[in-house]
Amino acid sequence: MKKTNDLTVQQKSSRDDSFMKKALRLAQKAFDADEVPVGALVVDQEGIIIGRGYNQVEKRNCQRAHAEQLAIQQACAKRKDWRLDNCTLYVTLEPCKMCIGLIEISRIKYLVYGASSPLFGYQLDNEQGSQLYKKSIKAVRPGVLADQAAALLKQFFKRKRA
Repeated sequence: MKKTNDLTVQQKSSRDDSFMKKALRLAQKAFDADEVPVGALVVDQEGIIIGRGYNQVEKRNCQRAHAEQLAIQQACAKRKDWRLDNCTLYVTLEPCKMCIGLIEISRIKYLVYGASSPLFGYQLDNEQGSQLYKKSIKAVRPGVLADQAAALLKQFFKRKRA
């Protein structure tokens, strides 16, 4: 079995699924609070969750209150450092351009996300992003538990339109 960062591909996949399930529980919290259901976790190199967040844009009346932003803020406070070297961000929805910028600047090494975002996902603007920080993210793994993340989003927007 091929090894990546001291974990086999199978172990990494199982680990990613486990953390994404926790992020989905945070997305459910957002759903229950009538926020767009997105959840995020920052996990350090030891596999310890150091930041959690779920969308709170409506509650805080601030567009910056995305799940990724809140999880990163909590992780930085816990580390007492703005650098999140060797950390992984798990998020249930592909980050937007604003969030991918923060992820890059925070020096997060790995990004794992669930559902793709056809309207606001960073990949729509991938070619136009800053080259300065692109080297910080070493790997992106899309589609982890994507069906579950997408189902929660669809349920939320169907309810909103009703």
